Amino acid sequence: MARGPYAAIAAAIVAVSTASILIRWSTSDAITIAFYRLGFATLIVLPYAMIDRTTPLRRLSRRDVLLMAGIGVVLAAHFALWITSLKTAGVTVASSVVLVTSHPVMVALVSHFVLKEKVSALTGAGIALGFSGVVGIAVADYAVSTTTLAGDFAALGGGVMAGIYFLAGRRLRQRVSLPVYAFVVYGSAALTLFVLAAGTGKLVPAGDMRTELLLFGVMAIVPQLGGHTLYNWALRYVPAPLVSVSLVGEPIGSTLLAWILLHEVPRDLVAIGALLALAGIFLTAYSTARRPSQTPP
Repeated sequence: MARGPYAAIAAAIVAVSTASILIRWSTSDAITIAFYRLGFATLIVLPYAMIDRTTPLRRLSRRDVLLMAGIGVVLAAHFALWITSLKTAGVTVASSVVLVTSHPVMVALVSHFVLKEKVSALTGAGIALGFSGVVGIAVADYAVSTTTLAGDFAALGGGVMAGIYFLAGRRLRQRVSLPVYAFVVYGSAALTLFVLAAGTGKLVPAGDMRTELLLFGVMAIVPQLGGHTLYNWALRYVPAPLVSVSLVGEPIGSTLLAWILLHEVPRDLVAIGALLALAGIFLTAYSTARRPSQTPP
């Protein structure tokens, strides 16, 4: 058991790193991909939520259901924006995944400037590094085209939604079991995306139906459940600072996989910006995790 959580985190990082590659392989629209990924994930966790005895579905309070439904809408926005970024011409996997993972920096900025919370010198350094890296990526992609820059902003918006998702779900997860929480949140997100896909005529996958459904199923099983769910389980048993290290694992893993499988090498300025952003993400998350008033997500 001592080594189990650490092995689980390593496996989870590899699993979530495959998401961007699977999305790139799909020929469907971003909204379509997001809907089927979360829809399949909802169906998979349903049996586990039904038999869960810790917090039975029928005993959930209306308030908790509404809160989880709201979190599901935020999660839907996160995936819709991020996948849109990956589908935007000129946006590299490296820049998209780094930007969407920058939520610790975004949360720290909001906490400092909006909530007026004091930040440590280490957190301040992390914010400065992270923000400079984000600006560096944006400048590099603006030189490519304004469309590419718009894709960067979509990824950054997805990162903001991820920050809200983690913050909003932190307390709720303390009283709701993981299978039930995942079912209600994923289900709400899938329903939101269904309405959006149906309303925009993007409900039917593009390209070969069997290939697309296979990709959606793999997305639901590997990065969504085998990645995020396993990751959430493991983080209960490891020191908080390790959370900070693991946050930078997905961008690194995704970039390496894109290099190997998609032959995609980040441009020089994008690579420099990504390194700065990753350093900032790590410092911000690490310094936040060390604060005694905070608990791991």
